[in-house]
Amino acid sequence: MAEKYDYYEILGVSKNATDDEIKSAYRRMAKKYHPDLYTTRPEDERRQAEEQFKKINHAYDVLSDKQKRAAYDQYGDENGPMGGGFGGADGAQGFSGFDDFFGDFFSAFTGGRRGTRASGRINGDDITVNITIDFMEAVRGVQKDINITRQESCADCRGTGAKGGSAYKTCTRCGGSGHITTRQNTIFGQQVIQSICPDCRGTGKIITETCRSCGGKGAVRQSRVIHANIPAGIDNGQMITFYNEGNCGKNGGSNGNLILIVNVRPHPLFKRKGYDVYFDVPISFSTAALGGEIEVPTLDGVTKYKVAEGTATGTVCRLSGKGIKRVYGSTKGDLYFTLQVQTPSGLSKQQKEMLKNFEDSLSPSQCAKQKKFSEFLKK
Repeated sequence: MAEKYDYYEILGVSKNATDDEIKSAYRRMAKKYHPDLYTTRPEDERRQAEEQFKKINHAYDVLSDKQKRAAYDQYGDENGPMGGGFGGADGAQGFSGFDDFFGDFFSAFTGGRRGTRASGRINGDDITVNITIDFMEAVRGVQKDINITRQESCADCRGTGAKGGSAYKTCTRCGGSGHITTRQNTIFGQQVIQSICPDCRGTGKIITETCRSCGGKGAVRQSRVIHANIPAGIDNGQMITFYNEGNCGKNGGSNGNLILIVNVRPHPLFKRKGYDVYFDVPISFSTAALGGEIEVPTLDGVTKYKVAEGTATGTVCRLSGKGIKRVYGSTKGDLYFTLQVQTPSGLSKQQKEMLKNFEDSLSPSQCAKQKKFSEFLKK
């Protein structure tokens, strides 16, 4: 028995969600559970993410197709009242039998991109590409040319596989419908089974002369350059989906998508946490003691910052709104830098004497923490 799922719940949308809301939810959930983000996780986590990713893709495949969505809303199955499983609208099994079971089983391992059984439509496969960009390119956004090779519908035969797109005849077995209907006796009584016609493979047509350009496949491999706009604020490991830029579908199926996984090179100074930026700033002993103005690097250039008198090493300073811009948003994170007081080395004899005299001139109240620690040691 094929396990059924609530496609709306999987994508986290209501049953009244618009196409744009469904697409946005799919992008968000696909980014969260893409298997490439779990390659270093424990095996159980990897397996769970992979299964969830397959459910997400299948849910989107159904809800983004108006006919499938209408059938699912009415019958609880995108294939209509004979869709199979115990998850239909009335809880009864349409019992396409083992055909449904193995159809759903196959769907799980192809990311839910199988075509409709009755029509023979086959959706194209996705293409996944990794790209590496610099830290500041991720901060500011950048355009990159992505070279891919994909299957495209043959122009000479218009994807039919037949010479000139017309060298075919109507399939006599299915009468051009692309599917055949049979009856089967089961423990529930006689059931109607609808499946793809094995002679025409769901196209409703039999090729009489194959296309020379594609050898009858209906598709040819082509190299393409995709101009990808990487949005400002993207983080390491995040994905961008370019819809319909993957391999072509067959028999009227939709094209797959191009999924771009972005890898960001580390910066020599800045460290990113979400949309906030962190780094260390070394300052001299005298600046920490006396206070003063220092120069601090930011994502937009160098700015000045006033250090307070008596600043201790490890003090964290914040510049609000100077962090990384949120992807597709207008606000920014914050910039944090930690002041690190540098202890001078290689002192001359005169410098050592000056420091000793300086230390002797200090009163206990001027070194409160040192005084408190000395008192603790005496107890």
